Amino acid sequence: QVQLVESGGGLVQAGGSLRLSCAASGTSISINVMGWFRQAPGKQRELVATITSGGSTNYADSANGRFTISRGNAKNTVYLQMNSLKPEDTAVYYCAAKWSGHTPYDYWGQGTQVTVSP
Repeated sequence: QVQLVESGGGLVQAGGSLRLSCAASGTSISINVMGWFRQAPGKQRELVATITSGGSTNYADSANGRFTISRGNAKNTVYLQMNSLKPEDTAVYYCAAKWSGHTPYDYWGQGTQVTVSP
């Protein structure tokens, strides 16, 4: 069973930076799509960014230009570098992964809290 474990969340002032990490265990096969989602209190979970095993990336408009998703040298690791953080970026951030680009996500992490103070 594939498990995703996130780390790197925390409290930061507006304008600051954080780097989230996610590592998948339980498989030796390269997972095709890994991504980051977030959910703020009272809001639906939303896509932040995704990356394929080939390196193709996709960003939400809110993340474009400020956040960078990348895959690590270790198989099935993914990072989210978040710069110029805003209070509205405050949310629980979830790592997700799936084998196929055309199906719902198969695996989810437990989430990591990111809080941006004004």
